[in-house]
Amino acid sequence: MVEKTTILLDKKIIELLKKTKEYPRQTYNELLEKMAKIMIKLKERNQYDEFLHKIQQPKMKEIWDNKYDEVWENV
Repeated sequence: MVEKTTILLDKKIIELLKKTKEYPRQTYNELLEKMAKIMIKLKERNQYDEFLHKIQQPKMKEIWDNKYDEVWENV
């Protein structure tokens, strides 16, 4: 048996949800589930992007902060 609960939403949120529906008979439950799954994927992707950025920082610093580049800047 599926447990159910009631949540209170502002009327402006209800209006946003109505505009977000993919088809007229889509339930708010379906819509919110899909939105939650998308947010989780975005969060995971953002963590991956941050991880890549952090591991690339030392190498980028090594590449960009060197004596040879400084010499060319002053030519």
